[in-house]
Amino acid sequence: MQQTSFGLRLSVWVIIRLLFNNQGVAMSMMNEFRQFAMRGNVVDLAVGVIIGGAFGRIVDSLVQDVIMPPIGRLFGGLDFANYYIPLNGQVTGLALAEAKKAGAVIAYGNFLTILLNFIILAFIIFQMVRLMNRLRQRVLPPDEAKAPATPEDVVLLREIRDALVIKGTD
Repeated sequence: MQQTSFGLRLSVWVIIRLLFNNQGVAMSMMNEFRQFAMRGNVVDLAVGVIIGGAFGRIVDSLVQDVIMPPIGRLFGGLDFANYYIPLNGQVTGLALAEAKKAGAVIAYGNFLTILLNFIILAFIIFQMVRLMNRLRQRVLPPDEAKAPATPEDVVLLREIRDALVIKGTD
């Protein structure tokens, strides 16, 4: 029993030593993680994910509350998300949630609604990337007129060549 408590104390001592020692592995890993997390790209990615999640909810509401009701009305006045094919002999007049409780269904209306969400979101993101590329081209014009600087050793070799040509013609 005393051996076990000594082993436990030794383990705790080693862990504390690693965590609070500047040379310890755990401390250097924490520093490395902090440097990684504070890079601009990681923070930008986090902001993009948060904004993207909120934007996805807006598009979802647009599709379900604005676009799908008129489309559903064209297809018989039902909620388009409630279209399904029953697989266990359920009655087709049930709402999708009730039909799922009664057995398996192929919810193609729900799938089409989610597909339309994706298409709208992908189109909007495509337009945003396209706009950003256009703005980047305006801000950073190509530097084709500017020739790269000639290295100094090449300039010296040309001067020597020119001097030899002049000396040889004298």
